Amino acid sequence: MSDNNDFKGYSGPALEVLKKYNAMIWSDVELITDNGSFQGLILPRSETADDLHIVLKIPVGYNIGIAAGKITDIRINGRKEAHYKIPEKAFPYDYRKPRVKLLGTGGTIASRLDYRTGAVIPAFSPGELYGSVPELADYCNLETEKLYGVFSENMAPENWIGLAEAIGKEIEKGVQGIVIGHGTDTMHHTSAILSFMVQNSPVPIVMVGSQRSSDRPSSDAALNLIHSVKTAAESDIAEIMVCMFGPTSDIYGLLHRGTRVRKMHSSYRSTFRTIGDIPIATVSREKITPLRNDYKKRRHDNNVTINAVFEEKVAIVYYYPNMHPDIIDSLIKNGYKGIIIAGTGLGHVNKPLYPALDRARQAGVAVYMTVQTLWGYVQMYVYETGRVMMDLGVIPAANMLPEVAYVKLGWALGQTNDLEKVKEIMLTPIAGEITEREPSNGYLIYQGGLPEVEEFIKLNRK
Repeated sequence: MSDNNDFKGYSGPALEVLKKYNAMIWSDVELITDNGSFQGLILPRSETADDLHIVLKIPVGYNIGIAAGKITDIRINGRKEAHYKIPEKAFPYDYRKPRVKLLGTGGTIASRLDYRTGAVIPAFSPGELYGSVPELADYCNLETEKLYGVFSENMAPENWIGLAEAIGKEIEKGVQGIVIGHGTDTMHHTSAILSFMVQNSPVPIVMVGSQRSSDRPSSDAALNLIHSVKTAAESDIAEIMVCMFGPTSDIYGLLHRGTRVRKMHSSYRSTFRTIGDIPIATVSREKITPLRNDYKKRRHDNNVTINAVFEEKVAIVYYYPNMHPDIIDSLIKNGYKGIIIAGTGLGHVNKPLYPALDRARQAGVAVYMTVQTLWGYVQMYVYETGRVMMDLGVIPAANMLPEVAYVKLGWALGQTNDLEKVKEIMLTPIAGEITEREPSNGYLIYQGGLPEVEEFIKLNRK
């Protein structure tokens, strides 16, 4: 690898081609290849990447790799080093607008591209977000605080507790709404645990992230931020919510209840979906439209209940055919106090696990059953196998999502070791995590390729 910063990250054949034509990084070039020409800015190469390609940022904003061996000429039009630092700006104050607090935890909505590794890293402060999205000032007086700077997979109980306590302090100070910037991968875990740790909030608490980083033309960061700040400032929905794209386009965002939402696609901007229920509302730049009226309403006081506790020795076990009992036994041996099982069908596991479940009961481990179908209820009374498992101490958790049951069990065990009290907490609905029934229009999945579905889509595209 060259030590010359003019060719940072390049080595081998790619470096030889760049040196041949004296094309340094940040050069505005036209690459002539066997397959045509490509215009753009030569970017630094990831140090861990191969040495066979040259990376261009093309005019539309995307990055492409060009095989060095196919380049026949490089025409240099100039050079301009990119600066990805977004300057922080003081947020303009308007006494007529409500106060909203933006708490940053990290994630893609607060990120930049690290060309050394090619990764998106948490680097932008919340103040920098305003520098890139000045429309936020149309809705509120925004105050910002960066609590953490971590990817969402690194959010841990200590972060959840700190976040809940920070929310409580801000509400006591009189803010009219709270926005939490968070990575999308575990946002539904955090929204669920906050729904239990922060109860009876008088103001909206809106979690927001983005599927695509701010350096990409298709980024959803700005619009998601606008929607979430508008919701925090103007909505009368005083609950923990997740605000992300509704459809794949930018027509509107959806406000999902914190205990009924789940990330359902690895890359779609409309990745978050309400499961077993319907969303609370839609939100656009112009208006917030409720889809239901049973939400908790905004109040004009500073009272909130913060119960920020969590027992870390809790696990989720996703059942699969031929699962062996040593999975359960290892959790018992390692001192786990609670286990959530994502079972098949109505809540089933194989018979070889039964003795281990009995050992868990004898060891005082709280074991709850959910369904890996996500939609639907645990129904352990239907078949004999379910009734046997209940006799072994497994408790059906209604239609709680597995991740929601996991954080609720950790929260319950953080309050008491009395398993009867834990059961009372687990089976008492607190924030919509258990519902009496699923909506008739909730479970709608368009299975591509079916003639009637293709006809429906065709008609609705006209």
